[in-house]
Formats: sequence, C-alpha cells, structure tokens
Amino acid sequence: MVQALIFDMDGTMIDSMPSHQRSWVEFTRRRDLEIDVPELMRRTTGRTGVECMRELFGDISAAQAQAFVDEKEAVYRELFAPVFSEVAGFKAFLGAAQQRGLAVGVGTAGDRHNQAFAYQHLALGAPLPTVGGDEGLPGKPEPAIFLEVARRLGVAPERCIVFEDAPLGIEAARRAGMRAVAICSSHPADELGGPHVLARVPDYHALITSRFLETL
Repeated sequence: MVQALIFDMDGTMIDSMPSHQRSWVEFTRRRDLEIDVPELMRRTTGRTGVECMRELFGDISAAQAQAFVDEKEAVYRELFAPVFSEVAGFKAFLGAAQQRGLAVGVGTAGDRHNQAFAYQHLALGAPLPTVGGDEGLPGKPEPAIFLEVARRLGVAPERCIVFEDAPLGIEAARRAGMRAVAICSSHPADELGGPHVLARVPDYHALITSRFLETL
C-alpha cells in the first residue's frame, strides 16, 4: 500500500531548470570560467550546492563553496522570479493526493532560501515537510535525502513513491527502495527509466488524466 508521495522540487514541482541553467551561465561568466554548462548540469543536477561547487572548483573549503552557492542561487532567484511557474498540474495533483489521505513530503538538493522562494511563489498555504541540500546529507544519487523524508513522515521507504525529473534523482529513489514517477520536464523519458519507475509523463496533467492516484 502506498502511504506517501515524495517530490523533488526543481524541475518536478516548479519549472525552474531553465533558470538554473541561465544562472550557471551568468555565475561562470562572472568567474571567467569556460565550461559546458549543460554537461555540468547533467553531472550535478540533484547534488547539493556544495557538491556542485566542488565539482566545478575542486577541493575548496565548505565555507568557500557555500559562498559560491549563495552567489549562484541569488542569481537563479532573480532570474526565475519574473517568470515563475509550476510544473503543469502540480498543485492540482498535490491537492488530490492530500484529499486521498496520502502523506506528502519534499526531498530536494535546494537550500532553505530556494525552498522559501518556491513555497512563497507556489502559495500552497504552508510549506510541505522538506529535507534540503543544506542539512548535511549527501546529495543524489545517494538515497539519504529521500530516506530522511520518509523517516520524518513516519512511512516505510517501500510505501513511498518519489516524483523526479533527473537521472540522479531516479537513481536515488531506487537506492532508497522506493518506486518512482519520472516527470520529463527537463530530461527525455529514455534517461529516466528503471524497473522501479511506474510512469514517465510530461507533467501532472497526464497523471490526473490517467487517474494515476486511483490506481494506487
């Protein structure tokens, strides 16, 4: 029996990945770094901010990495705020899940500032139980963030379904012993597969139309 749904945030709840990419372009421009930004994102989407900065700059201190994270994410929020949007159908799907009595949580690599930004713009009424990338846990594909969400919800991992848009997140769900739904907002469906993946859809309207919750 499914008892809980766990959502990634960026690219899964909110359509933020284009703005994240633009913020990486601007951040690296400021630092006079010539890198392949799409390739950097492929390697790091789902990892914590500190992990991303160490991927970019090497073995820098946690304090220096965090300073870079703060700079880059401030650029992201500035870029995304004027064009903020949810992944289509997310709030309607979330409301339907809550009406069915399912526990709901969020497991994200985003820090508390990006979480607050997202919840403010989503206007859900109250933030969801959330485990973030600045809580000292390893980022995806390690399962720690998703497992901590399940622990806080009081639900066994095998009774959780993860909603993810990135390959590292899909893999983290598998390692956590959780089933997954792939939201193909930023990656093609063929990059988001696995025996634990129940569905691969463009957005939540597809899940509502297919009566996904009713099948649980």
